[in-house]
Amino acid sequence: MVFGDRATGGPGADAAGTMRFARHVVRGRWFMFFASILIMAAAGGTYIFGIYSKAVKTSLGYDQQTLNTLSFFKDVGANVGILPGLINEVTPPWVVLACGAGMNLAGYLMIYLAVSGRTARPPVWLMCVYIAVGANSQSFANTGALVTAVKNFPEDRGVVLGLLKGFVGLSGAIFTQLYRAIYGTDNDGAELVLLMAWLPAAISLLFIPTIRIMPRPNAAAGRASGERKAFFLFLYASIVLAVYLLVMNVVELEVIHFPKPAYYVTATVLLLLIFFPIVIVVKQELKTYLQPPAPETATSSIVAITVDDEKTHEAPASDDQAAADNSPSCFQDVFRPPARGQDYTILQALFSVDMLVLFVATICGIGGTLTAVDNMGQIGQSLGYPQRSITTFVSLVSIWNYAGRVVSGFASEYVLARYKVPRPLALTVVLLLACVGHALIAFGVSNGLYAASVILGFCFGAQWPLLFAIISEVFGLKYYSTLYNFGAVASPVGSYILNVRIAGRMYDREALRQGGRKGRDLTCVGVRCFRESFLIITGVTLLGALVSLVLAWRTREFYRGDLYGRFREVGMVGAAAAGGGGEDKKVDEVVTRSGGGVSDTDARDTSSSSESSNGNSKV
Repeated sequence: MVFGDRATGGPGADAAGTMRFARHVVRGRWFMFFASILIMAAAGGTYIFGIYSKAVKTSLGYDQQTLNTLSFFKDVGANVGILPGLINEVTPPWVVLACGAGMNLAGYLMIYLAVSGRTARPPVWLMCVYIAVGANSQSFANTGALVTAVKNFPEDRGVVLGLLKGFVGLSGAIFTQLYRAIYGTDNDGAELVLLMAWLPAAISLLFIPTIRIMPRPNAAAGRASGERKAFFLFLYASIVLAVYLLVMNVVELEVIHFPKPAYYVTATVLLLLIFFPIVIVVKQELKTYLQPPAPETATSSIVAITVDDEKTHEAPASDDQAAADNSPSCFQDVFRPPARGQDYTILQALFSVDMLVLFVATICGIGGTLTAVDNMGQIGQSLGYPQRSITTFVSLVSIWNYAGRVVSGFASEYVLARYKVPRPLALTVVLLLACVGHALIAFGVSNGLYAASVILGFCFGAQWPLLFAIISEVFGLKYYSTLYNFGAVASPVGSYILNVRIAGRMYDREALRQGGRKGRDLTCVGVRCFRESFLIITGVTLLGALVSLVLAWRTREFYRGDLYGRFREVGMVGAAAAGGGGEDKKVDEVVTRSGGGVSDTDARDTSSSSESSNGNSKV
């Protein structure tokens, strides 16, 4: 057997060889990516607020503005990830994931106890704390799993972001199917909160040991073994999963009395589709397992530097820049950032014009689509749709949220590589499309909420991979954990302005005009409930499209260059060094260009130590 020969050097040891291969798979980069997919697939509970919001509103007696305030704190928790970003800078990813699991369980469990009446009715501020803590676990999952995956596959970061963020988008539809199979459909959504409490926490804790930064094969060998092809296989598997979820939503909507045993069958098929990518993982890890081990040459220095490239240097550093790095004050060069694509410090990025422009565009774009997603239940109710249709709307948003994330990740990577189209220009197109969805809601087009949920779900999802890819490309990967989470802060800012202050207030005003009583469960009926607010949101989103167009113009020359050339250069020289034959001179040149002043011996020692410290050491 191949496994026996590879493991022990001879036949007769098939069991030992199989076990060694199994350990190789579990410790490999591709299994880490698969584990990240599962964590992300359970980390999107914040996007199904529209399903259980009615239970919260009814059981606690909230008006729409109070409910939207609760939704705002949900968005704050889900997107303000500065804390997990800073934690991830100084600790291994497992620490971040463990903290997130605990917060998820505590926050959503307390919400479930309050909504189900098992505890005394908490004050509004305490409910806001509960939902912020529970939703903040999503930021911990994103930071611990997604950021680590980007660092393990830096050349394919657009694809990685698109896939992982796509599974976050699908998580709403996944939760809905599992919820129907486990708890049935005859309740108001309170048990869905209980499912959100225990399931993501359990998955994070189960896969914590596999999420770490790992030494990377050289880029040339990676391309030869079909890394990009493997990502497309993951894409095809996710498309099959999304189509299945879409079909099941349509079938369950059309069948008035969908039997409970049928839900068990659909949930079983769903789980099989979710775990199917393990086949792709085994295939990819088998290729690396059968490769002969690289000789102990200067290749180790290349691997060490490549793994922690994002924590040291990504581009040639000039003498002036090196002198600046040694300056006693961290504020000295805040307004003198390096060229785009090199490693910005946190303050240089936060005070840059590019970040400001991107931040404003994100407030306008994601703030508007998030308002639609969070209010989908109340929008459907005001327009006279039945509860089954409202649940379908939320599932459609989730499925097309996935489609937007995957399409924007892959499509923007393709047009960037082939035509050098600036990635911010793709953001402009997405925001223009979102204006159509907002207008459908504003004018109350007959049966238009089906189309609006598809358009806005797609546009909401498409913005996230674009945002995070732009941040990684323009500002570098050195402080990506923190900058990634700062970019997400724009979401709750936009949500507060557009959701709480505009949509929620105008809804309550119209409900009072229709005869509702303040302080009660205010319910508004008719197109007027959301007309004015979504006309404003349409205009704000159009402004965001214009602002993103400014960023596309500012970065047009940058995107015409070779963004990922540094990773290919390091990998190609690593491949030459792996073959031996006196390539040490080339290796020394790359070491000098990649980080400067690291000897071959030191780099080898650092590489060995980095493998045994969960991938958190620095060269």
